[in-house]
Amino acid sequence: LAFDCRGLSPGPSSSLPERGALLGLREIPTGCEAIEILPGPHLADAGAMLPVIRAQMALGQRLAGLPGIAAVSWLPARSWMQPGYFRKVMTDWLQGGAFPALGLTTLELREGGGFVTVGLGFLIGQELELNLTEGMGQAQIARLAIRLVHELVTEGPIREERELLGPGGERLQARPLRGGASVEVGWAP
Repeated sequence: LAFDCRGLSPGPSSSLPERGALLGLREIPTGCEAIEILPGPHLADAGAMLPVIRAQMALGQRLAGLPGIAAVSWLPARSWMQPGYFRKVMTDWLQGGAFPALGLTTLELREGGGFVTVGLGFLIGQELELNLTEGMGQAQIARLAIRLVHELVTEGPIREERELLGPGGERLQARPLRGGASVEVGWAP
């Protein structure tokens, strides 16, 4: 697979990605330049396919080990990762571990409670909305979201209402919303 690298000298620098979730970082680095690694033109329509993303992450994982790398950003999730964190979660995934849900997707707290993923829609065409504010703390909801993101990336989007089991055996109800663009997960009746 071929990827384009943009933003290197003598060409123009790429613009810094927008602000987003910080993973292993206290703040977004300043005073640095951005480069982009994008699927080549022959892969442009396949950029969200897992084999392409895996190859892209394998390349990024190697580049993140170079001296002077301040952060790695994944645009679809608006995530900013410390290079060591990025290398670890990608190495784990590339060696057969769980999908790196906190990195290639992120969670945003919704107004009024609950969480919504950012970036899952790029991968499967569907974001996850977690409406489990009663009975679960934010850390528990985040663990559940990581598990559900891994499951959805592996199995694909949810097209019809169904029951799911959480990591602790919790009974959950999932139903597609907005024509399937998102899936709402709440407690099963």
